[in-house]
Amino acid sequence: MTEEIIKNLGPLAPLAGTWEGDKGDDIAPDDDKKSEENNKFREQMILEPMGPVRNHEQTLYGLRYSLTAWRIGEADAFHEDRGYYLWDPDNKQAMRCTIVPRGVSIIAGGTVEPNAKEFSLAAEVGSETYGICSNKFLDQEFKTVRFEMKITIHGNDSFSYDQDTQIKIKENPDLFHHTDKNTLNRVG
Repeated sequence: MTEEIIKNLGPLAPLAGTWEGDKGDDIAPDDDKKSEENNKFREQMILEPMGPVRNHEQTLYGLRYSLTAWRIGEADAFHEDRGYYLWDPDNKQAMRCTIVPRGVSIIAGGTVEPNAKEFSLAAEVGSETYGICSNKFLDQEFKTVRFEMKITIHGNDSFSYDQDTQIKIKENPDLFHHTDKNTLNRVG
């Protein structure tokens, strides 16, 4: 069954597996909310094939994922998220459905060719399709207004991502670009 699912994952197929990377860069707001901090990090991402999921005429295939990140030299994780990468082959839509335990959920998506080795996903606050939802505190103090992610597959055993979470911080008139990027290598 897993082989059949992987064959139906389109551009997501190469991502199935367990991945680790130790050269991550996380640019985040500093405690003063006016400057930035750069956190070097390592992470593990597990992407397990699942599906098919049928919504009447629509059939989706996907990867159930978990991501955990640690600052270099620290034992406790500073970030994690869970969710699904989904592929809608009939509409050529790739999606990332993410839940972050800070009280944020994002459904990002984009049109992608089935054999693409590089693709982008995006979400916008207020969108009824590819959108962002936050808890009341974050909505008032650190409102996520846009999310963009580019994934590049470098072969069977490596891929990288570059993401930009655009945040409106209450005391700052400019959008803050909270960026994360890393290259991950297959470990399983």
